Parts: sequence; C-alpha cells; structure tokens
Amino acid sequence: MAVCWWLLMLCLLTSSSAHNDFFTSIGQMTDLLFTEKDLVTSLKDYIRAEENKLEQIKRWADKLDVLSAAATQDPEGFLGHPVNAFKLMKRLNTEWGELESLVLTDMSDVFISNLTIQRQHFPNDDDQTGAAKALMRLQDTYQLDTNTISTGDLPGSSSAASQQTALTVDDCYDLGKVAYSEADYYHTELWMVQALKQLDQGETSSTVDTVTILDYLSYSVYQQGDLERALEFTKRLLELDATHQRANGNLKYFEYQLAKQKKVEKREEGEAAEGRQRRETRGRPDDYLPERRKYEQLCRGEGIRMTPRRQSRLFCRYYDNSRHPRYVIGPVKQEDEWDSPRIVRYHDIVSDKEMEKIKELAKPRLRRATISNPVTGVLETAHYRISKSAWLGAYEHPVVDEINQRIQDITGLDVTTAEDLQVANYGVGGQYEPHFDFGRKDEPDAFEELGTGNRIATWLLYMSDVQAGGATVFTDVRAAVWPRKGTAVFWYNLYPSGEGDYRTRHAACPVLVGNKWVSNKWIHERGQEFRRRCSLQETD
Repeated sequence: MAVCWWLLMLCLLTSSSAHNDFFTSIGQMTDLLFTEKDLVTSLKDYIRAEENKLEQIKRWADKLDVLSAAATQDPEGFLGHPVNAFKLMKRLNTEWGELESLVLTDMSDVFISNLTIQRQHFPNDDDQTGAAKALMRLQDTYQLDTNTISTGDLPGSSSAASQQTALTVDDCYDLGKVAYSEADYYHTELWMVQALKQLDQGETSSTVDTVTILDYLSYSVYQQGDLERALEFTKRLLELDATHQRANGNLKYFEYQLAKQKKVEKREEGEAAEGRQRRETRGRPDDYLPERRKYEQLCRGEGIRMTPRRQSRLFCRYYDNSRHPRYVIGPVKQEDEWDSPRIVRYHDIVSDKEMEKIKELAKPRLRRATISNPVTGVLETAHYRISKSAWLGAYEHPVVDEINQRIQDITGLDVTTAEDLQVANYGVGGQYEPHFDFGRKDEPDAFEELGTGNRIATWLLYMSDVQAGGATVFTDVRAAVWPRKGTAVFWYNLYPSGEGDYRTRHAACPVLVGNKWVSNKWIHERGQEFRRRCSLQETD
C-alpha cells in the first residue's frame, strides 16, 4: 500500500511507548511501512472471517425464515407431523444455542493480538508532532504554500507518488493544531485556512467542522495583530452557530478594539500606515538563528556568491596526491567546489557495494544524532540537528577499514587519531543547522576526552542521491554543495596555525524529497604533519 512518507507520520495510530524519533530516519520509517502492510493483511483476514461468520448466520436465518413462514400458516397441521415436532425441539434446544455461540465468537482475536504486538513499535505523540514540525520546516525553508504540500505536488517528487499523497481536511487541521500548541500562530493560520479551503471545496470530515476551524483562525490572526480579519472570521462563525459563547464574546471585544484603533488612527497621522505595515509584516516569529534567512536562501539555491571570474579558476583534475603508490596508475577524479575556503569533491570514491555495506552495518545502531554541549562538553540531542547516526570502527568490517585507508591515502592525513566513521540518515525534514565542526576558543573541552586535539579537517561522503533539498551550505561564504551518490567533499577546519577557520560554518539543509545517507570522518590534529596539508590549504 503506497503511503507518503510524511502522511504516514500524521496518520499512524499512537501509543504510550518510549519516544523513538522515527521521523528522523527514513531507514527506520521504511520498517514502519512494512509493519503497516502486515497489519493491513491481518485486518483483511479479520474482515474475511467476519464475512464468513455473517454468511453462515444469514444462511441459517434465510432457511428458518422460509420454514417458519410455512409452519405458521397452519401450526397445528405442521406440528401434527412427528418429524416437524422433533426438529422444532432440536432447533430450540440445540441449534439456537449453537447459533448463539457463533454470534458471540470473537473473530478479531488474531488481528487484535497482532496489533498489540506491533503497537509497541508504533510512533507516539512526540513522533507525530515532530513530523508535523518537520513538514512546516520544509514549508518555510523551501517557500512552499500549503496547497502545494496538501496536494503532494512537491518539487522533485514523482507524479505517481504525488497522486497518492494528498492531505485531507483532518490532516491540515491537525497540522494547525500542532502549531497552535506551540503558540505558532503564523503556521496555525496557514494550515487552518487550508483546512477551511478544502471544506469549502466540498471535502468532508468526520472529526472537524467549519465552526471549529473558524474559531482557531479568528484567534490566530488576532494574536498576529489583524483585528479586521479576526472580526471577519468571528462573524462567519456566528452565521453558522449564533449561540457560540466564545465567538459572541470575541465579537464584542474585536469590535471595541477595532473602533478604538480607528479613533487613534484619525487622531494621529501616520498611525494607519504604521498599522498596515504591521499587518503586512506578519509572518514567522524571530528565532534563535540570526542567519536563518541566509541559510534558507542557500538551501533553495539562492544567493550563492561565486563570480564568473572566480568560477573560471575552479577546475576538475585527476589527482594522485603527489604520486601516491595507490593512485599513480589510477588517480581519483577531483573537482574544485569552492575556492576560499577550499572545498574539493572526489568522484566515484566508493562503490555501490561498499555504500550498501556501510548502511547495512549502521542501520541496527541508528540513534538520534547528538552534539557536544559547548558548556559541559556532554553529548546531547538538539532540535537543530535532526537525523539519526551510528558510529563504525575500522575493526568492525574490512569495508570500514578500507574506506578509512582511502581517506588517509587521498588526503595525506593520518586517520589513526580520527574519530570513527559516523553514518547519518536524514528523514522527514532532516537537517543540521549552521555549525562549526571544530571546537572554538569558548569550547576548550570540546574534544578533551578524545585526547587528539581539534578537528583539523572534515571528509563528508554522500551515500545517496536526494531528489530535492539536502544540500550542504556554507553560510559565511554563501556556498552550496549538492549531494551526489558516491562522491565525497573535503575541507580543512583549521588554519596552519591551529586557529579555527570560521568561514567553514556550514549546515545540512532539510531533505525535501528523498532519503539522504552520508558518512563523516572527522580528522584530528594529533599525528598530523602540517606541511602535508599545504597541497590543499590555500595561502592566507
């Protein structure tokens, strides 16, 4: 059964099981699809059993209907026959009891048992809320209107998939409620308007009505300072339900506030213009990330700063790392992605078979990705890093060891002091907001427990193509690198002096459509000879 990746999270039953962050990993959400498929098969088996049961009861009732109709026309004559008298006694004493047992037989036992077993693996309320927030994050980052999302016609999605991924009135309403619960009245308005639009177009709902949606809408636009629209929604609500207590109270309040506002506007010139400007700038509330707009522009492929002159200095080449024995005969394909800081991409650096093995090893161990707390140094989850990751040591499989060796041979950097290979899978709206890979001066304990110094360089391997979204963007220099399966990008995080290069601040953009797999190798200072990095590090 085809189910959209994000609609699944909005529609699945919830349970009281521990929070699993399902929506952060497409790999684990795939398991949910097959779980649901098994449940549908079990449900159909239950329906067939109930239909067979009802068919037996119907046949019995039809037979008795014909018999009793004939018998009641001449009761004495009918019972005068000894066989009829015997069969009446038998039916009433035995067969009606058997029928009662059949009617009382619970055909749902197998299905309920299967559902109970599977329910422990279901997403819970937090997962559903997280998926809803992810959908709104995609909406903002890629500037998608609610109708585009509701119809499922997303950039990069196939037409076949889009035909089966529409949001219902109930889905839109639920998204609005999630935003409302977070006091996010901007998104509350957007999704309640979409729900109202679909109701007005004739779509039906068994759980929500126009009055309820208008109630949410009037309050959400009021909270954003638009008294006139709040009043309009309230009046429309009262046309449908004149006895609505809250709406009647709001009507008087909104009318009073609007009259008061108009008096002030008449007295003070320019007040009206200011008020209009306030309404025109209604939108997403300010958040903790000062570079949010720049980050989202880059994710959309906008605002990239690369002049034609600089572009002309970027080349592709065959690279053998100063005639390294492994690459003299078969050099690797190297492409300049950015000039300052220098970011290079290596093509066809791993095989499909190797990537599948890495994913296979990582899947059972995928956990919500963590960050190092800048104050305590403790690893913890963060709302701005939404993915699942696993760590693979070189000793765990020859493929991991071979990839580590390949990184060392190509970069010329010693990986024996590097961190294990981190494998990450980005699910619904999966992202990692702007950050530095290296520990900064205000984070003296960032990698102290490793005892290997700071992160000198980053190797980022893309293990899947992504239909839409998922770019790696560098917000300080306005650069963007797009995922390409089997390629790896590499950059230095530190200057030769050991100082951090703040131009390497980067982010993983939300995945709009598709499944993003990457693996990271963070190479540390200890064990490196700085002269060996000159071949890649630009002169500063």
